[in-house]
Amino acid sequence: MSELSDNLLSRALQARRENRLQDAKRDLVEAVALYRQDNNRIELARALTGLGQIERDFHHLDQARQHYEEAVAIYRAEGDRPRLAHAVRHLGDISRHEGRAGLSESCYNEALALYRGDDQTTPLELANAIRGLAILKDDAGQSESARSLWTEARDLYEAVNVKEGVAECSLRLARLTQNSGELE
Repeated sequence: MSELSDNLLSRALQARRENRLQDAKRDLVEAVALYRQDNNRIELARALTGLGQIERDFHHLDQARQHYEEAVAIYRAEGDRPRLAHAVRHLGDISRHEGRAGLSESCYNEALALYRGDDQTTPLELANAIRGLAILKDDAGQSESARSLWTEARDLYEAVNVKEGVAECSLRLARLTQNSGELE
């Protein structure tokens, strides 16, 4: 049954890339059920994060959070730190969108600690986690913290040539600089 589950997961990822979200959701729901039945916890967590992302695409944040929380619990129990960091970061994003700043910050801090403690973390993964925390700090009016985070994220995006990331960070930094000039 593992092969069928794996095929469903692959089909779902392809369907999401092609913006066929209903097809992706259908395949992920089925894959989750099969991985549960097989007691394949790591693959179950992968399917749950995929399903969580689809729910985010549909703006169903409550359902997305539930899927990510279950995946986080599995990754934590299994000791899969890289996937745990990724799932926790997404929980931070969801919590931020829900207006739950304290929980969001806690998630981002955990994800950043995991990423910074892993030599295999890519600059892009780290930049994406920093970006989420920078948005949170920026929205809370914590300009100095936000400025430092936006600068670090921009440098990381620049190092891996992610132009959209560099542009966003530069724009946010310029706005912070402009706002601080207006306050003086």
